[in-house]
Amino acid sequence: ELDRRVLEVNPKVVAWRRDLHEHPELGMQEFRTAALVAAHLRGLGLEVREKVGGTGVVGILRGGKPGKVVALRADMDGLPVTEQVDLPFRSRVRAQWNGQEVGVMHACGHDNHVAILMGTAEVLAGMRAQVPGTVVFLFQPAEEGPGGAEPMIRAGVLDDPKVDAIFGLHVWPGPAGDVMVRGGPTMAAGNGLNIIVRGRQTHGAAPWGGVDPIVTGAQIVLALQTVVSRNINITRLPAIVTVAQFNAGIRSNIIPDSAVLVGTIRTFGREQRAEVLAAVERIATQVAASAGATAEVRLDAGYPVTANDEALTARMRGSIERAVGAEHVQVAPLITGSEDFSYFQERVPGV
Repeated sequence: ELDRRVLEVNPKVVAWRRDLHEHPELGMQEFRTAALVAAHLRGLGLEVREKVGGTGVVGILRGGKPGKVVALRADMDGLPVTEQVDLPFRSRVRAQWNGQEVGVMHACGHDNHVAILMGTAEVLAGMRAQVPGTVVFLFQPAEEGPGGAEPMIRAGVLDDPKVDAIFGLHVWPGPAGDVMVRGGPTMAAGNGLNIIVRGRQTHGAAPWGGVDPIVTGAQIVLALQTVVSRNINITRLPAIVTVAQFNAGIRSNIIPDSAVLVGTIRTFGREQRAEVLAAVERIATQVAASAGATAEVRLDAGYPVTANDEALTARMRGSIERAVGAEHVQVAPLITGSEDFSYFQERVPGV
């Protein structure tokens, strides 16, 4: 019966996904998406809560049989990316991001996630009498930033009703129909990196008259390459330190007072994360000091490691194999992207 109902709802899922793709919204601005989701859940007869943790939507399906409480999560937000693919449902949406007008696109698959969970809700609502326990549908804002999982948790989505286990998914380029899963650390912790290098301004024709933060910043960029290659035991778990922005100066003949380096750090464990962050700060400050400059290192908290509960993963693998066939279930590689689904997993077992 599940298979039959899934086949019946699939054309709707495709239509929802294309509609959402054409109308993406940035984090905490998912007003149209949230309204679409809430109206659908109400039409299914679910208990619906809106504006949860910002623009989040919660639907509660109480089954006809006794059982545990399972939460299913989909993230709703798009990205500040201009779509260049020629599709009839391409996004032409524009919005403000960091003070700039940008295109908006579902470039990370959240349109799929929302449509899939809407379809799942319809299938299970149609079998309410046969569903054991309760299913909580979490439509979460702002996964791409500033993070919507924590505000939803603070709003009580895991407590009323008390959730026993939570599941999420992420679409990914690869063989269609395959499912990848792994127990333990799966997606990386992410920390934002911001280094302000302060020197002393001087004329470009007289560099000895000041302290050059650009040369010093370049030395820091190169030295940071040794964090992963020389400071961390990467035979256990991989790590990444990336400098993605280098901003300094406004004229061709003036050495500026300061330079700003911006980047990201990815790690897979608490101990490793602490080691990497300490190495970055030590290297940046000491390289700057050796040049007569200073370096102020700022690290944002970022998302924790997305770590799948080992026992729950093992228990669910059989269900996944029955759904798609054992030959289509793969062990996922470690993924260096990060996900705020990790906050849910810190509170309840999750996959």
